[in-house]
Amino acid sequence: MPSETYHTPVLAQETVEGLAVRPDGVYADLTLGGGGHSRRILERLGKSGRLYGFDQDEDALQAAPTGDERFTFIHSNFRFLKNWLRYYGHEQVDGIVADLGVSSHHLDTAERGFSFRFDAPLDMRMNQRATTTARKVVNEYSEERLADVFRLYGELGASRRLAAAIVQARARQSIETTGQLADVLKPLLSKEREKKDLARVFQALRIEVNGEMRSLRDMLGSAVTVLKPGGRLVVLTYHSLEDRMVKNVMKTGNTEGRAEQDAFGWQRSPLRQVGKMITPSPEEQERNPRARSAKLRIAERTGQ
Repeated sequence: MPSETYHTPVLAQETVEGLAVRPDGVYADLTLGGGGHSRRILERLGKSGRLYGFDQDEDALQAAPTGDERFTFIHSNFRFLKNWLRYYGHEQVDGIVADLGVSSHHLDTAERGFSFRFDAPLDMRMNQRATTTARKVVNEYSEERLADVFRLYGELGASRRLAAAIVQARARQSIETTGQLADVLKPLLSKEREKKDLARVFQALRIEVNGEMRSLRDMLGSAVTVLKPGGRLVVLTYHSLEDRMVKNVMKTGNTEGRAEQDAFGWQRSPLRQVGKMITPSPEEQERNPRARSAKLRIAERTGQ
C-alpha cells in the first residue's frame, strides 16, 4: 500500500530536516502510519544507521518499508518507547519524530468509525486489540463522566448539554453508529458550527478511547531521557491539548511546564528549542485539510 494512499504526511520535508539525520545515527519514528517520514529518514541514513518504526495499529504494517535491514517495525503504543529501545539494545537515540493525532487512513476508512462523514460502527480504536470502543464510552459512561470527556478533550462549552442528550437518547435505544450519534447531537448545534463542534466531539471520544493524553505524557517523558546530547525531538501536533504538552516539554523538560532553576537562578531544561514553530503553507493546507491545524515543533537535547 503506497504511503501517500495510507496517509498524507504534513510538513514532511520540514519534519525530516528538523531531525538533522546523521548517516550512522539511530532514530525512532513513533507514528509510522503510511511510512512517509520513515522512508525519508532511510534515504538519509547510511549502512550502519538504524530506524525503529512504532505503530499500535497493525494496518500500518501494510505500508511499512520492507526489505531494508536498517528498519524495524514495532507493533506497540509509543508510550513504551524506552522499553522497546532497551529491548533492541539502545539506551539512547539520535532523534525521535512523532506525527500526533489521527491519520488520513483512520479518517478515510469508514468502518473504523473515526469520522462523522460516514455512518459506521462507533469504534475509534487505534489499537484494534483494545477493548474500549467509542460505543462503550457513549453507551456506558455516566452523564457526568461523558461531560468531562467533552469538556477536557473537546474543549466544548456545551459539554453538559451534549452529555445529557446522549444519556436521554440511549435510554430509548443504544447508540451504535457514528450517524446515530451525530443525529442525537445536531439539534443542539448551530448550523454555522455544526461540523466544527461535531469534529470536537469525535476528537474527545477518540482521545478517551485511546488514552492519548496519558500515552503522550509517558512518551514525552521517555523521549527526554533517551535522547543523546545533540539529539533532536520533532513533533507535529493538531490540537491545543497535545500542543500545550509538547511545548511545555520542549521549554522546561516536563509536560506540566514547571521551570527548574540552577543555584544562580538560571532556568534549567534538558531540551533547547530549535527555531520557531512551523505551520504549513496556505498551498499545503489547501491540498491537505489535515494540515490546517498542524504545528511543527523541534527541540534538541542539551548536555544538562
